[in-house]
Amino acid sequence: MKLDMEAVFTGKASYADIIRDVKQSDLRVFTSELFDEIESIIAGATDAQVTFVSHDPAAREPGEQGWPISHAIAHLTASMESAAVGAAMMARGVSPKERLSYETPWETLQQADQVRARLKESRRMCEAFLNAWPDQPHLDVMATPIPPLGPMNAIGVYMLGIGHGQSHLPQLHEIMRQSSAV
Repeated sequence: MKLDMEAVFTGKASYADIIRDVKQSDLRVFTSELFDEIESIIAGATDAQVTFVSHDPAAREPGEQGWPISHAIAHLTASMESAAVGAAMMARGVSPKERLSYETPWETLQQADQVRARLKESRRMCEAFLNAWPDQPHLDVMATPIPPLGPMNAIGVYMLGIGHGQSHLPQLHEIMRQSSAV
């Protein structure tokens, strides 16, 4: 499932609208699909490609300096894991008071095998957090991690991680395109 976050950001739909039909059982499928797609995009990446600094006109860095693959992977896996742990806590009936997040320093991911290992580790962690959900999750526990999106339950919080990961897919494709030309 591709989340249409553009519809949310342009006011054509609410976040609640785009995740309304998502069920707990869907989360594992969406997680697997997203990791499979990321792994497919970077499958042939070399050590040089994972540290290649791309040109990105939308970058916030000076000189339109984009992120290397290592930075994008460290960032998106941290966001997915943060959403997964928060959602697991909520599903167990606990409302997190803060965002629980750790981002692997991207500078430590200098080789393609390290990036692939980070993805494998993140997949395992996200799946483990899904395994921590009780059989009857507390979907009445709400949080508002991003106020413009409104309150959401554990499924909504988990889907934030999926949506964030999906938002980086075009970036990964572009970094791979640019780095393969070098």
